[in-house]
Amino acid sequence: MGTLELVRNTLTLVLAGGQGERLYPLTKDRSKPAVPFGGAYRIIDFTLSNCINSGLRHIYVLTQYKSYSLDKHLQRGWNVFSYEAGEFCYRIPPQHRIGQKWYEGTADAVYQNIYLLENRKPEHVLLLSGDHIYKMDYGKLLSFHSEHPGSMSLSCAVVPKKGADEFGILEVDENWKVVGFEEKPTNPKTIPGDPDHCLVNMGVYVFDTDSLVHELSVDARQPNSRNDFGKDIIPALVEKESVYAYPFRDENTLESCYWRDIGTLDSYFETTMELVSRQPRCDLYDPKWRFRAWQPPLPPCKSVHGYTEDGTLPGIVEDSIVGSGSIVSGGKVERCVIGRGVRVNSHCHLTDSIVMDDVVIGRNARLNRCIIDKDVIIPEGMEIGFDHEKDSQLFRVSAEGVVVIPKGMDLSK
Repeated sequence: MGTLELVRNTLTLVLAGGQGERLYPLTKDRSKPAVPFGGAYRIIDFTLSNCINSGLRHIYVLTQYKSYSLDKHLQRGWNVFSYEAGEFCYRIPPQHRIGQKWYEGTADAVYQNIYLLENRKPEHVLLLSGDHIYKMDYGKLLSFHSEHPGSMSLSCAVVPKKGADEFGILEVDENWKVVGFEEKPTNPKTIPGDPDHCLVNMGVYVFDTDSLVHELSVDARQPNSRNDFGKDIIPALVEKESVYAYPFRDENTLESCYWRDIGTLDSYFETTMELVSRQPRCDLYDPKWRFRAWQPPLPPCKSVHGYTEDGTLPGIVEDSIVGSGSIVSGGKVERCVIGRGVRVNSHCHLTDSIVMDDVVIGRNARLNRCIIDKDVIIPEGMEIGFDHEKDSQLFRVSAEGVVVIPKGMDLSK
């Protein structure tokens, strides 16, 4: 079966109901997939862009936790499908079709919508997480799955052993058949011959539909199940059936491709800061693989002189991303990701920071290693990110010393 036919016979489910508790306060009013990223996107835009670029046009997005922000974004930015031609991207909150309960685990979220699979009868189901940053052609994964005698294939990435205990760890044989799987082990097994790296589950799965329906139904009857793919479904399948791992790597160099799971404030900060490097591995400017999102009708960003009693000061932007509608007026921005509609006033100095949409930064303010959520007002002369003891009395400070200012705070009051 050719890749085009495989894609046409695949139904895509995007899990987008995650609370993202470790990203608080960024998730105070929104789900994890709806958190802004890169000055112009939401995290979910990367998964959905991968779908569009891979030719997948039959998509259900399973939402739950504080979904208003995500629903609004999807309605504005992803209403690009030809429903007359059979394409769609529908949002599916809990329907209470199977009992009066909310989604209780990733497997339960799919099980509660099993009628969608039975109704559409796709040959394959592609199951994706809506909270990762990466660029992937899912057609290659579908081709890999069709070429291997397993009822399920999952994509895997190579990550450093440090921090790998936050993921599902895979063991594979020489044919990439999964021979061992542990979900978030305290001492992750490393890749043979490479004691510093582990092979981890990316949360990207393709199933034969009949097999998926059967496994979900069996799991739902288990009284002690946590109704989770990583904790229950995958380990059970590995024990009794053939499961294959698709190596997410460059076909020419065989090096692992870029993939980031934004699970904590520090990983969110680090992943965002990677974008301002000279040659970021996540290339937002690749014309062959566009990441799309809703873009408001704003003018271009600009940098202008700010006027002071002593004359004028140039607006300086170095090694930074600045969103549309933003103005740097006599301030200096270094190694920052600035969202849309931001105003940076005279004598400001911003370094190594993330500033989301519609933030106003008053004159003479200094910010260092900060994450500033939307609609925040920073008053004149305020300094944040230089005294962690002082900052921690007002804001959340991450383990690595990043100061996070919640959405809508007016610090001038």
